[in-house]
Amino acid sequence: QDPQASLNPRMTVQAIIQEPLDEHTSLSKADKREKVLALMDQVGLNRKFAGRYPHAFSGGQRQRIGIARALALNPKFIVCDEPIAALDVSIQAQVVNLLEDLQREYGLTYLFISHDLSMVRHIATRVAVMYLGKIVELAPREALYAEPLHPYTKALLSAVPEPDPELHDKMERTILTGDVPSPSNPPKGCNFCTRCPAVMDVCQQVEPEYREVLPGRFVACHHYNDVTTPAEQTAASEASDQQSLSNTHTKTN
Repeated sequence: QDPQASLNPRMTVQAIIQEPLDEHTSLSKADKREKVLALMDQVGLNRKFAGRYPHAFSGGQRQRIGIARALALNPKFIVCDEPIAALDVSIQAQVVNLLEDLQREYGLTYLFISHDLSMVRHIATRVAVMYLGKIVELAPREALYAEPLHPYTKALLSAVPEPDPELHDKMERTILTGDVPSPSNPPKGCNFCTRCPAVMDVCQQVEPEYREVLPGRFVACHHYNDVTTPAEQTAASEASDQQSLSNTHTKTN
């Protein structure tokens, strides 16, 4: 999330990338150095910079150093926690392209954690939406963005900016009210019940079951408790939207 904070300012790039090799391998000093230089090549860093310190690099270059260090032990799974949050837009694209290139080359699996919904749509194959520390919806990327099920997912996607003025004017925004509850003291029932525009009485009493409502689509919402077919899923989604609209009118009146 913050590449500067993740790098020891007293260590050179060579030492930073080599640290996992020092701790977990028995390679010779020469082999370690050659491995480090090869990793720098793979992430687009000049080998001549191996003796420099983190403060001499830009934010994007520091992120590349972190990626090289993560690749040192040939992992199959990498957790990317807000890897582009602190970077300029142009640098974000470069880092994401690098991650995609490395994924294709090494067959990597990423857990990509981000608040940037447009970037998630670009890089992810499956998307999990979390609220107050719990997954409320999990679905293939295109299915989730085309037809979100959970009210919180609908609210999130409705907040994504639309650059086309005509489409922007036609979009329906879901404005959430109330404060986010404390994770250490969540509300009774559904965690989202205090802010949900489609809340029902049962939501405030019983925690919804996280279950598969369609092949590959999981959701934790009482509106989908008995959904078993696509027609029922559509009906439940429409009922959720109608409940949301009804509650909005009630609050307005």
